[in-house]
Amino acid sequence: MLSEFSLIDKFFKNKTLPNAQTRLGIGDDCALLSIPSGYELAITTDTMVENVHFFPDANPAQLGHKLLAVNLSDLAAMGAKPLAVTLALTLPKVDENWLHEFSTGFLNLAQQHNVDLIGGDTTKGALTLTVQAMGLVPAGKALKRSNAQVGNLIFMSGFLGDAGLGLKIMQGQKFDAENALTRFHQPTPRIATGLALRDVANACIDISDGLVSDLGHILKQSGVGATVELEKLPLSNEVKNYLQQTGDWQMPLISGDDYELCFTVSPQNAHRIPENCTHIGFIDSQAGLRLKKDGQIQTFSAKGYEHFS
Repeated sequence: MLSEFSLIDKFFKNKTLPNAQTRLGIGDDCALLSIPSGYELAITTDTMVENVHFFPDANPAQLGHKLLAVNLSDLAAMGAKPLAVTLALTLPKVDENWLHEFSTGFLNLAQQHNVDLIGGDTTKGALTLTVQAMGLVPAGKALKRSNAQVGNLIFMSGFLGDAGLGLKIMQGQKFDAENALTRFHQPTPRIATGLALRDVANACIDISDGLVSDLGHILKQSGVGATVELEKLPLSNEVKNYLQQTGDWQMPLISGDDYELCFTVSPQNAHRIPENCTHIGFIDSQAGLRLKKDGQIQTFSAKGYEHFS
């Protein structure tokens, strides 16, 4: 049986290439990072708990990927370049095969984005996974939720609702949608998009709990309202097929785990947004969220995922 420190040494220590900012990584009481002059450090933390965020039989490699991806997505939403992460694992037992697969999925994504694993913790208990991610953003350039302006256009990256469809399949619904399953298990953090939006977007958020819920955070913190046009939502063919078969048109609006970026931009900057983004609505002065559907505008109050609700 591996000890705590043997586990760390075997699966996680010295498995990523250190960034220039890493002065001291795994192996001491703290890691040490240097922050370049003119930059700020963006920090985010996410926890995933078995039977809450993932199924008990989840593929460990996919789970490792997703755990890191959801944190990198937060950095992307702030326009921050990923720098380093810490990883805390609470494990019911030491399963070397599980740890090998999990660490492979986690570290492969870390290497794709030049992210250094600099520390963390391991303990025994119900399976709980926590990452703290850090990124660099030029001082004063971080994208926030609180700067949407009346007259801004609303855009989002990628497609909406694929992960929600993937979850429905995992819950037993019968649909042939392999891409939706991939998007649910292994989301893509939109790092390049977030970096490209630094000097373009006014407000930004990643879609983790559903478009309606997350856009609602921008509206609340900016003190504005919005209208979203249903026909403009970017939907994959798999999601379109699902909507045609079920009529469940609300699903893409309230399902989570897409980890796309939703942002607002002034009309004069609209030509500067990345090509993978779609105009879906506009910011206005009337509080709340409205939906334009079949040419009619109606209020929309359904919510996305919330803990403790």
